[in-house]
Amino acid sequence: MNLIIFDLETTGLSPYSHEIIQIAAVRMRVGVWEEEAAFETFVRPRQRVPSFITGLTGISQSDVAGAPMPEEALRAFSAFVGEGATMIAHNGGRFDVPFLRESCLRHQLPVREAAFLDSCRLSRQLWGGRGGHGLDAVMGRLGLSGEGVRRHDARGDVALLARAVAQMWRRLQVEGEGAGCPVEVRSAVIPVLD
Repeated sequence: MNLIIFDLETTGLSPYSHEIIQIAAVRMRVGVWEEEAAFETFVRPRQRVPSFITGLTGISQSDVAGAPMPEEALRAFSAFVGEGATMIAHNGGRFDVPFLRESCLRHQLPVREAAFLDSCRLSRQLWGGRGGHGLDAVMGRLGLSGEGVRRHDARGDVALLARAVAQMWRRLQVEGEGAGCPVEVRSAVIPVLD
């Protein structure tokens, strides 16, 4: 299975009033992270990057000043995803997927459906309702360290998530003794391919 693990950083929490400022993604095939297959870009928002967001993510106005406009960045991300891949983001059903959808609408980009699954669902499948399903909790259960990785920077978070997804996927495959996707796949929208 061709998986695209991705993460977004934004100017705030609302997909309706805030904007994407960073996209990062890596490719996994059959549960193996292809470290050389990566995508990352800053995105130039039309609003300023709030100081709170700079403090959280490390992304400043100077980082995004010369970055691609949202339309260009979203099209490039869609090209990286390609055809037939399943996109995965942590808490993505509530955050990343709505931001992708609203950003495409705001910038009048024609869209296509893409398979999507929220890695929180992998965590819930493995551990039920115990102990929360944030990325830090998942990493703790899996014994993964985030040392040396900048959290809340899409590049760092996607690298950590790729490691976590690979381990959760393997555990669910062993428990389920199958080769398919261990949780329900839904859909998201991304720009059509040129």
